[in-house]
Amino acid sequence: MGFEYDDQNIFAKILRGEIPNDTVFENDHALAFRDITPQAPSHVLVIPKGPYVSLDHFTQEASEGELAGFLRAVGEVCRLEGVSEDGFRAISNAGVHGVQEVPHLHVHIIGGRPLGRMLARET
Repeated sequence: MGFEYDDQNIFAKILRGEIPNDTVFENDHALAFRDITPQAPSHVLVIPKGPYVSLDHFTQEASEGELAGFLRAVGEVCRLEGVSEDGFRAISNAGVHGVQEVPHLHVHIIGGRPLGRMLARET
């Protein structure tokens, strides 16, 4: 399966410094910044610095260093935001059915309040 990356997406522009962001954490392989439309008191997006469309694309093609650096960034954001103790949600949408809005891998770290059920059951 091939993945086509659009280097004009908003997150690629953020990584190039063309669009400002509210950075929470950065390492060699990832950037974490506050969501501009937060859904909870803590809502941070973690993105890899490489051109990856989705989580499956990333896990198939990223280097070991990229994989480790990205996952460590997720953990560091949880620590910095103080959401580990009471809990948080980590969400990565992919593709049309997953309602992915930006075609660059991103994980939402959401916490700071009770979040309710993730999905409603179909009847």
